[in-house]
Amino acid sequence: MFFAENIKFLRKRRKKSQADLADQLEITRTTLAGYEKSVQPPFKVLVKFAEYFNVSIDALIRYKLQELSEFQLSQIEDGFDIDVTGKKLRLLTISVNQDGDENIEMVPLKAQAGYTNSYGDLEFIESLPKFSLPFLPKDKTYRTFQIEGDSMLPIPEGSWVTASYIQNWETIKDGTPCIIVTQEDGIVFKMIYKQLEKNQTLLLVSTNRNYKPYELPIGKVVEMWKFETYNGFEIE
Repeated sequence: MFFAENIKFLRKRRKKSQADLADQLEITRTTLAGYEKSVQPPFKVLVKFAEYFNVSIDALIRYKLQELSEFQLSQIEDGFDIDVTGKKLRLLTISVNQDGDENIEMVPLKAQAGYTNSYGDLEFIESLPKFSLPFLPKDKTYRTFQIEGDSMLPIPEGSWVTASYIQNWETIKDGTPCIIVTQEDGIVFKMIYKQLEKNQTLLLVSTNRNYKPYELPIGKVVEMWKFETYNGFEIE
């Protein structure tokens, strides 16, 4: 919850004193000072702040606005409340083994259409095949996706790519191979280059140069997973 520091940041961004802003919002200066010190406002006051600063309530509460770029801030203030960080994503649905350790769920090609619609459904996730890789650090969440096609050679078609969940997309370095999950375009495995400030897209690049790079709007992405390892085993 970043409401307190966000309203203080936005007030200063607009070069308003506490007295000026309090007057425009029809609250007392003391009340505003309390909100800026983390006093929780009622919902109708949240609405007032959101309308005044022209941002959504969600952005006002959940983003740490002062850490966003000027472009991202302008997009939010212009009403384009698109999640460009990944932090707005729902809690990841996982399954655990009898010892309480996270499983690595496997998403075969035949299950990928179902995954793009049911990635948040615990029953669906628990129905997927599972395995473990003891050598992987336990401080990350992993999932394994079977890849289609030869666009990411030398990793061959049909391989199983194990990747770690990326919570904050801004931490991804350009050129990182990732599994990208979208509801409309399915699941793809590509190297990604961020173009968020340019046009809010990711540039998806194949290692096989027979495939041309293409842009994917960030608003279509629901999950991103960073490549860790791969293998070619088969499952029934």
